[in-house]
Amino acid sequence: MPVSHPPRLAVLAVALVLASGCAANADNATSGGATRVVNADNGAITVPADPKRVIATGYAVPVLIESGAALVGISSWKRGLAMMSPEHRATYDGMAKVAGELAKETNYEAIASAKPDLIVIGVPKPVLADIDMKRLQSIAPVVAIGPNAPFEWREQSRRQADAAGRAQDFDRAKAAYDKKAADLAAKYTNALRDLKFGHVGGYGDASAGNFQREFAGSWGTNVAGDVGVKYYGEVKKKGPGSESVSEYSSIEELPASLGQADAITYTLDPDGTPGASVKHVLESPLWTNLPAVKAGRVFPIRYTQASTYASAMSTLDSLDQALAPLLTR
Repeated sequence: MPVSHPPRLAVLAVALVLASGCAANADNATSGGATRVVNADNGAITVPADPKRVIATGYAVPVLIESGAALVGISSWKRGLAMMSPEHRATYDGMAKVAGELAKETNYEAIASAKPDLIVIGVPKPVLADIDMKRLQSIAPVVAIGPNAPFEWREQSRRQADAAGRAQDFDRAKAAYDKKAADLAAKYTNALRDLKFGHVGGYGDASAGNFQREFAGSWGTNVAGDVGVKYYGEVKKKGPGSESVSEYSSIEELPASLGQADAITYTLDPDGTPGASVKHVLESPLWTNLPAVKAGRVFPIRYTQASTYASAMSTLDSLDQALAPLLTR
């Protein structure tokens, strides 16, 4: 989701934050150097025009690694490791970790010791209150650009890269993604034209007997939408963030939820196996009786947690592999 973060994981988002107000950030801007103002969740923030020592947390970690920002410290970002290239993984592994997977694991002393001239925070808004904001702002200018709805990672990641002075590098990655997505959309145009899809997400709770259905724009569906997969329906009762594009229902509601689907995609873990919540659905007798399942139009997708254009290239590869049987029908 949790807001934009995958549901169930928002509280695990890697976090650092800052309070509203610009004065403290302006005072912390690099003395004697050129500055500029960027618009962030916490207002118009004065930052170095060319940051030389950047701290990144949460969703800002992968995009600033991929964009080649001048990083001196990052938070842990375990959920994205499987989607990193060997080069980006090497950068991640070699970088000082100044925060863990939880907001309460922020190491302010380590951040201060890194002497950053910019701190870029990319965490869900609900966890911002877990940070000592004044203390963080006393170290360096802080730009908070946190996730909201899942599909918004595109714009948010560009804003994070721009804040760190790496917009051009970001745009190159976006161009490569856009070309690949367009090529796949052309490849599958005829095969997908008459199919309406449903999606089983990876964040249901098997112990509670429920499953997650994701609609268009959610984590499991947003990249598929870029290649022409059309997801039908919408959340019955919309909430904030990811709750606007996904919902949890009892397993007994599976036929009512997905019975009209011509085809179904479902989330796999990065290692290619279904997680416990998805496995719970796949092993249900109700699943085997769904029309889409009987028709053999079921497609497992890996890397649905992608939140950068570089990592979403892996999602596109998985979609291409999963949808390929449609071309032979």
